Order: sequence, then structure tokens, then C-alpha cells
Amino acid sequence: MTTQHKHGPRMDFFAHAPAVYKAMVALDAAASDGVDPTLAELVKIRASQLNHCAFCLDMHIREARAKGESEERVYLLSAWEEAGTVYTDKERAALALTEAVTVLTDGFVPDEVYERAAAHFTEPELAQLIAMIFTINVWNRIAVTTRKTPTLGR
Repeated sequence: MTTQHKHGPRMDFFAHAPAVYKAMVALDAAASDGVDPTLAELVKIRASQLNHCAFCLDMHIREARAKGESEERVYLLSAWEEAGTVYTDKERAALALTEAVTVLTDGFVPDEVYERAAAHFTEPELAQLIAMIFTINVWNRIAVTTRKTPTLGR
């Protein structure tokens, strides 16, 4: 869906809701605990692509590169299903779950998507992955709603 709107930030949400920012930082840390850092960035980038969150895309692509992620894998992430063996089976399962949790177009996460992820992650790992997915979705929604703009190296 494309709509016309003015660009640029609407407000500094966290300046006006500092307790929410503090809670989000704590949630983010808890949700990311024990998750492979490379996988975490792939998940955060993919959710941010789906949510059209330029601010989070900029941030997480930079963080992925800093953690050693290749340019090719970052470029192909929007087409991960067609990218062959560029991503591991475990990464592909996590990305499928990310899409299902982020989009929720059918109102639920399909059993086959959940089971695919459960085949690659222990229950504690899967719980952390799910927490990380819903956390990046909250960050995306805050940034998109307030039109937080990328820093682009600033």
C-alpha cells in the first residue's frame, strides 16, 4: 500500500516517553540474550524490510556488517527464499518465522512455519527468537509511526 505523506520525523517519541524507551532497551536486551548475533541481525533486517522501517534497516544493516555479515547476504535478504543455499536451513527457518510473526496476514503463524523453526531451535532458543522478532516489530512500529529517519553515518 502506497500513500502520499510528508517525509521527516513527526516527533522524538522517546524524549516524550523516556520510561517506554528504558523498557524497550531492557526488552531488547532480554530478547536478544543467547541469540546468535548474525542470525539476530538477519531477523531484524528482514522484519524491518517488511515493515518499511528505514531507520531500523539502516541501523541493522550497519550492525550486521560490523559483525562480519557479507554484503551479498544482506543484499539478497529480501529474496531469501529464492537465494538457494546462501542462507543455512536454520537461518531460513528463522526468516520464515520472522515473516509469519511480522505479517500475520492470516491471523496466525502457520503450524508448518512454527514446526520448521522448532526443528532447528530448542524450546528456550525458539522462545528467545520469538521474543526478538516481536521486539524488532515494536521498534519498527515506533520508528515508522513517528517517521524516525536514518542517520546515514551520522
